[in-house]
Amino acid sequence: MNGTWLDFEKPIVDLERRIEDLRGMATPERAEIVEELKRLERRAERLRRDVYSKLTRWQRVKLARHPRRPYTLDYLRVIAPGFLELHGDRRFGDDPAIISGLTQIEEIPIVLIGHQKGRDTKENIHRNFGMAHPEGYRKALRLMQLAAKLGCPLVTFVDTPGAYPGVGAEERGQSEAIARNLVEMAHLPVPIIAIVIGEGGSGGALAIAVGDVVLMLENSIYSVITPEGCAAILWKDATKAEQAAEALKLTAHDLLELNVIDEVIPEPLGGAHRDPEEMAGRIQSAIVRHVRGLLALPAQELLDRRLEKFLKMGVYLEETGPIPAPAGEG
Repeated sequence: MNGTWLDFEKPIVDLERRIEDLRGMATPERAEIVEELKRLERRAERLRRDVYSKLTRWQRVKLARHPRRPYTLDYLRVIAPGFLELHGDRRFGDDPAIISGLTQIEEIPIVLIGHQKGRDTKENIHRNFGMAHPEGYRKALRLMQLAAKLGCPLVTFVDTPGAYPGVGAEERGQSEAIARNLVEMAHLPVPIIAIVIGEGGSGGALAIAVGDVVLMLENSIYSVITPEGCAAILWKDATKAEQAAEALKLTAHDLLELNVIDEVIPEPLGGAHRDPEEMAGRIQSAIVRHVRGLLALPAQELLDRRLEKFLKMGVYLEETGPIPAPAGEG
């Protein structure tokens, strides 16, 4: 990385800075500067399209983790300015890695849950880098049950490297908290929209992502393990993360092709961090469109469709012939 820009963004950023400098000097009387400005703008547009149309899976991983990428609260300030945050799991404490509460989006009452990362060291420590403890998932469960009680659609924003694997989290039942959420979401009698806005890491992501509709932003990722973790296990070498990313097929377009997700939300050219407000508008439109469609379904049909959706995932073979006898028999 170069500061808060990625390596492959650096040539584009340098060119954009030159353009900004020239804009301050351009006047109708200085025709040569105006012409140079137009030439550089055309060049920058070509460069942006060339770079972002050829991204590798590893480059998309970097974009999903971009230090400038909008987080859950950034989007809520645009699409849900009246968001009322509710805290605590009523059992142990409050986990700032997950935010949850009530809001309205285009006058539709919504219960919203999302992972939240931090922008600087202090905030990242407070938010635990978006890695939730069991109390975070139990807080989310409490809000899921509230959604069912109120009859409100549930919207979740997924952005985590994974659930926190610390000793204290395990002692407080991390795996049980995640498993409980999976069961509860499968049977929640209200529409559920899950959106992967950055990283979707393992069970920590899935614990709030069992949805009737699962969406991903164009440059987000969703996988059972991080590329670094996969490389460390398969090759005993975390530096082979780029190779692992290719094998994992963790991008939005990969997962749409594999029928793991339902839709890819396009990002502004260069990524969501280039125009957060435009990205928020696209997310809002997708939420409203899908929620309105799901609200028209009877509760039982909603549940049946959700169950069928997840049962259809994956490829497997069924043995239809006689089962062979164990070696040494018959």
